[in-house]
Amino acid sequence: SVPVSPFNKLMEIGKNADEKIKAFFTPEELAEFLAISRATVYRLVGKRQLPFHKIGGVLRFKKADIEEYLETGRVEPIVR
Repeated sequence: SVPVSPFNKLMEIGKNADEKIKAFFTPEELAEFLAISRATVYRLVGKRQLPFHKIGGVLRFKKADIEEYLETGRVEPIVR
């Protein structure tokens, strides 16, 4: 039996799990995720309506922050 290195074990765990591992979106990925234009992403950032991070001067969006933003912005239906 061939011993499994920690690196290979980590790669095995991460195989086909990119969505679970990915913690940050690029502006393009966020636009696709929210089904809005990239220009709208930048407009919301300019208005400070979207939570974002600047990492080395590059704009990134933490997936957990975006999910929280979506929940807090939820509008409840009117029940009559």
